[in-house]
Amino acid sequence: MSDLTMGQPWLDLCTAMSVDQREQRRDERREKLTVSLASDEVGLIELVATGDVRAYRQLVDRHLRGIHAFAYRMLGSRAEAEEVAQETFLRLWQHAGRYLPQAKPSTWIYRIAHNLSIDRLRRRREGASGVAPDDLPGSERPSGVFHERQLAQAVEIALAALPERQRAAIGLVHYQGLSNAEAAEVMGVGVRALESLLARARRQLRDELAAHAPAERSET
Repeated sequence: MSDLTMGQPWLDLCTAMSVDQREQRRDERREKLTVSLASDEVGLIELVATGDVRAYRQLVDRHLRGIHAFAYRMLGSRAEAEEVAQETFLRLWQHAGRYLPQAKPSTWIYRIAHNLSIDRLRRRREGASGVAPDDLPGSERPSGVFHERQLAQAVEIALAALPERQRAAIGLVHYQGLSNAEAAEVMGVGVRALESLLARARRQLRDELAAHAPAERSET
């Protein structure tokens, strides 16, 4: 599962610095497009609650990559991200009967993964276990790819330096594509608080990534 988090969503972080209005329009469009999917997934969770394995597999297929990627952004460890993903879907299987349709199924699933990730971060702070972030590959690559990997690595380092709530907000909205309202629900905060977390996170990421911009221009 080590290739699940690859991709280039970090390009958006480098270019989208004033995106409030665009995000609002995007959220409104997404809300309309996901109504039918959410309704379908409510039915799937209800089937899972009865022990339906096929419905469970459909939910796993739809959300495993996203849950693993989000946990990796939070924890910086692919091994831990795999454990969080496995525990998330184990809890989905065990506790599907507790799901209340007030929340979208995807939001409910991400909330489980968010809480599991936060628990692990808290245990780290308490000294239970220190897990070093995975080393990022790319030391022996063609120059163009190597430079791209350098930028990706810089983003990973900048993300890891964010406070956990800001990291969660960025991960949910920018990487997993949740709306501000959905991300706020996952994190158990209001939308305004979520937007404040995003704004602070973007400022810190801008500052961290600004140091890499001159080098990028000089190589082009």
